[in-house]
Amino acid sequence: MKVAILVDGGFYRRRALLLFGEKKAEDRAKELVEYAMRHLRQDKKDIQEELSLYRIFYYDCPPMNKKLYHPLLKKQIDYGKSELYTWMTIFLDALKEKRKVALRMGNLSEEQAEYGLRYDVLKKLCNGTISVERLTEEDFGLSVAQKGVDMKIGLDIASMAYKNQVDRIILISGDSDFVPAAKLARREGIDFILDPMWANIKPNLFEHIDGLTSRVAKPPNNEKDSLFSLTK
Repeated sequence: MKVAILVDGGFYRRRALLLFGEKKAEDRAKELVEYAMRHLRQDKKDIQEELSLYRIFYYDCPPMNKKLYHPLLKKQIDYGKSELYTWMTIFLDALKEKRKVALRMGNLSEEQAEYGLRYDVLKKLCNGTISVERLTEEDFGLSVAQKGVDMKIGLDIASMAYKNQVDRIILISGDSDFVPAAKLARREGIDFILDPMWANIKPNLFEHIDGLTSRVAKPPNNEKDSLFSLTK
């Protein structure tokens, strides 16, 4: 049984930070591959069948490399010289060196990037709980959209299904945008497994997948991020 593992990069990095803590870029890249391989090792035990890795596909965008004006600090922030830019560059380079790992890169809408108040802070500001003078840098978040990532995931799923390149697809993601591609893959006879890494997913997604599992221990006392593991 040939297995392809697809990783929504932005989603994985957020969940990995919550579940595994902060790590150096090289260590996070190594961790990602090891996490993906857990599926093959555990599934081999569960179904008593020989599994082979077709490829690990990693979908993400290069880090932002532009200057952006911060409304509170009243100065330009150079993201090309930020710690995040350096970390992401090393992380992506480390993944490129991994065997059977293919990167599928989209783009960031840098021209539309902007700072905005976090929703909870905006509510406090509007109801008078806090004043403008009490705002801090942490109250602002950077909003920048990805382009092309979801499309590449869908195209790769469709391509592998139509060409009969794999028998099973494992998608590490929590996004519902994959549903049309998942339905297509299942119609072509592909076993489609979703790994949301214990993140909440919409209940109606269950009808469009063949299995749901997370290959990491459930976060303790965190009902907001909890989700039971099952195989349909």
